[in-house]
Amino acid sequence: MENHSENNCCSSGQPSQKESYYMALKDIQTGLVYTCPMHPEIQQLGPGSCPKCGMALEPSDAFASNDEQHELKDMSKRFWFTAILSIPLLLINMGMHFSPVGWLQHLATSPYFNWFQALLATPVVLWGGWPFWQKAWASIKSGYLNMFTLIGLGVGVAYLYSLTVLVVPYFTSYLLMSDAAAVYFEPAAVITTLVLLGQVLELRARSQTSQAVQQLLELTPPTARIIMPDGTEQEIELSHIKVGHLLRIRPGDKIPVDAAVVEGTSTINQAMITGESIPVEKSVSDKVMAGTLNMNGSLIIRAERVGHETVLAQVVAMVTKAQRTKAPIQRLADKVSGYFVPIVIGISLVTAVIWYIWGPEPKMAYALVASIAVLIIACPCALGLATPMSIMVGTGRGAREGILIKDATALETLAKIDTLVIDKTGTLTVGKPQVARIINVSAQDPETILLYAATLEKGSEHPLAAAIVEDAQKKGLTLKEIQEFMSITGRGVQGKIDNAFVAVGNEAFMYSLGINLPEATNIDQYRKAGQGVVFVSINYEFCGLIIVSDVIKESTKPVIKKLQEQGVEVIMLTGDNEITAKAIAQELGISKIKADVLPTEKYDYVRLLQDQGKIVAMVGDGVNDAPALAQANIGVAMGTGADIAIESAGLTLMSGNLDGITKAHQLSLVTLRNIKQNLFLAFGYNALAIPIAAGLLYPMFGMLLSPVIASVAMALSSVSVILNAARLTKVKI
Repeated sequence: MENHSENNCCSSGQPSQKESYYMALKDIQTGLVYTCPMHPEIQQLGPGSCPKCGMALEPSDAFASNDEQHELKDMSKRFWFTAILSIPLLLINMGMHFSPVGWLQHLATSPYFNWFQALLATPVVLWGGWPFWQKAWASIKSGYLNMFTLIGLGVGVAYLYSLTVLVVPYFTSYLLMSDAAAVYFEPAAVITTLVLLGQVLELRARSQTSQAVQQLLELTPPTARIIMPDGTEQEIELSHIKVGHLLRIRPGDKIPVDAAVVEGTSTINQAMITGESIPVEKSVSDKVMAGTLNMNGSLIIRAERVGHETVLAQVVAMVTKAQRTKAPIQRLADKVSGYFVPIVIGISLVTAVIWYIWGPEPKMAYALVASIAVLIIACPCALGLATPMSIMVGTGRGAREGILIKDATALETLAKIDTLVIDKTGTLTVGKPQVARIINVSAQDPETILLYAATLEKGSEHPLAAAIVEDAQKKGLTLKEIQEFMSITGRGVQGKIDNAFVAVGNEAFMYSLGINLPEATNIDQYRKAGQGVVFVSINYEFCGLIIVSDVIKESTKPVIKKLQEQGVEVIMLTGDNEITAKAIAQELGISKIKADVLPTEKYDYVRLLQDQGKIVAMVGDGVNDAPALAQANIGVAMGTGADIAIESAGLTLMSGNLDGITKAHQLSLVTLRNIKQNLFLAFGYNALAIPIAAGLLYPMFGMLLSPVIASVAMALSSVSVILNAARLTKVKI
């Protein structure tokens, strides 16, 4: 809490230390629990930093989250400040390596140049890096050594050594047996700036995820229209709605709570919850869910589940929980740091002792130089670049292919999957109602049936009407003029076209007009398959059916086949009915399906597969897929889907087609191999350089590694990592 307050008070427009204290106190008084996204076992009342990894804690209850992003603003301010001061240092020092003569060399040999570097680097290291110093110290006190410990070690040694060179140059010159001792203000400043940039990007990504959850919460309206005991209606805040209250839902309203219909009929668009592309007819006793959209009829509903108990609220809670149980790639870095940092410190101390006991005179001087060289050459620049560089290049390459990758974990995991769970609507299929077929049972040809139906439906608000009108437009039909148009809610539309009476609607509408329907139209077969059936009559004679359904994407079948050939088990998981699911699965060659599932059941099914030892990738595009996407080892979202699905996934296919997943799989393989190569280069560099810095060559050649050489070696290791990562731009996928 104390660290949190001090950080916030440094940013403009942020609460003062006193205000932050009272904000945290308020959280404690209201019992708001904060937890670490990487270490969910860390929980406390009020905000603060994780003692294990140093990340800022966040509210464990997604409903209690707010849009205040004090840490992001603070880190952004520190980054821009440090970048302005670090860039000149970087340009000047890099320029000297490529310009052996000229004004840069003249500047570098100036007696005031080191003071100039110190002037720029000191505020960068001390003020810009202050949060890291706090977290590094906290990691030492808690015993959980992490990346912040490495940062504090590398930056601290470079800066303090350089400061010593600047303040007492005669001492270090004597120790190094040279007229001039090198300083490392530039690496200290640049490392601090790059780490701040990483923090800003991480906090921004977390902020976007939080915003997506907030957008999901906003699917429910802030108020609801309650029917009072005396029959009057009143608009009240949603938080005041209790189980049993009667609510009025007008056309175009969002459903505020999970409820049962007690009066009226309407069509409800449930796509944002169930993923069903075709809206569902609702009447008395049917259930409706919070966040869904009432299309055209007026309803009275009785509240059954409110607040945290609604299906929508459960989706939010599971997304949040599943995101926090993921193991980010940073955990590997922390684990490595847990061994690497004490080993380096131990080697440095042992080096100092050996030189002090067995070294030549002056023993203390040699001991100090050797131990400092070990610390400087072990500065984790290459180690810090190994993964981020590969991820940066790999994700950039993926973006050019229409594949958006959230983090290194996504790339690493995708290479290891053995099970692919795929949602149907919007993933395997287009996710939008389209005319599948026209069945004529009279002398009228299918084109005439479509033309008359589309002419009438252009004035209708029914969800299937748009599909019929769009199909007519695709086929180049010119819609006619309508006379005496009439829309009958819950039934259909009618009117005169070319002096002919045309009616388009459901089966009940046909019967109400006295129109006889033949038995051999297989209507039930289409309905059971989840398809919309539209009846068309002309001059009171039944002409035919227009079947509206979702259709399979062209790219789907070859992708499924290729994944199965690679040994990946493909499973369809959908909220649609089983008959529809089986029909689609049979056409695609998918043998295993699970249908009629709710969002919570999708989440549970993914967990069941994981409990069986499967490494699961989940592909989906809707709000109903978000919990499963977040719980899966790797979530793959369609770029044409809901924001919450995209934010819950580690991978997004912007084209909305599955062919991107095969490219993403190959990209993950080559990127993971590249990361391993970089880590080998980084660790190999340390394995070779640290013994040399400790004085391994001195007994044989009389050579003691200068910190100047250590700095050059450190730079070369970073360059090798960068060049290796750059090779990803030329890899074919």
